[in-house]
Amino acid sequence: MLVIIRGAGDIASGIALRLTRARIKIIMTETEKPTAIRRTVAFSEAVYRGFAEVEGVRAKLVESPKQALAFAESGKIGVLVDPEGACIPALKPDAVVDAILAKRNLGTKMSDAPVVIGVGPGFTAGEDCHAAVETMRGHYLGRAIYSGSPLPNTAVPGLIGGYAGERVLRAPADGVFTPLLTIGDTVKAGDIVGTVDGVPMPATIDGTLRGILPHGITVFRGRKSGDIDPRGEKSPCFCSSDKALSIGGGVLEALLNLSHRLED
Repeated sequence: MLVIIRGAGDIASGIALRLTRARIKIIMTETEKPTAIRRTVAFSEAVYRGFAEVEGVRAKLVESPKQALAFAESGKIGVLVDPEGACIPALKPDAVVDAILAKRNLGTKMSDAPVVIGVGPGFTAGEDCHAAVETMRGHYLGRAIYSGSPLPNTAVPGLIGGYAGERVLRAPADGVFTPLLTIGDTVKAGDIVGTVDGVPMPATIDGTLRGILPHGITVFRGRKSGDIDPRGEKSPCFCSSDKALSIGGGVLEALLNLSHRLED
């Protein structure tokens, strides 16, 4: 089975881990300048570095759909800069998973593949996808939905270590972002984690820097630009989250449940 995953951030990468470990061939598409925060667990880093590795699974930046397919056939993940998904009609995958997490559908259609799965708000199973997967933390996280839509976005981050919105670092101004610390660094509230055109972005709480934007990304004031884990452990910075893997499990369920469509 060949699956194209639109998006290669940390949630999309958790999905890719689940599917790759189930022996499913994966191609991922990304933008020219990915904006994943949790870059140590995102295959989107391949766009910047040429390669990425998450929990022992390797991905490589590829230059064409043909090269992406060859890399997927070898059991590895090919990451293709293709924000519009132009490779989809050329490669004719068995399934398309939209994990861009834009909170709205950016163009994915049920006709894109025999099985189309939308991840998070903005999709309606039976209208623009065959199944959708819940991304909201809580009782329904990771559930595959075959009729209807995931819960709407609340803009409130999930609770980790007793903190929700407080753990998110937001750009202090409009401009170009410059990180000053590295993912995995220990921080104290008030430490300067990065700057936007010289304006400091301080840590909001004590903990471990779990994610931060790469250098040179243009941001607007208030944009999410970093993430602090208040538990103070470094290991979670370098492995896929419970949320990402739960969503990945929902995608895997939907793929298997709808696999009969591949025979139609």
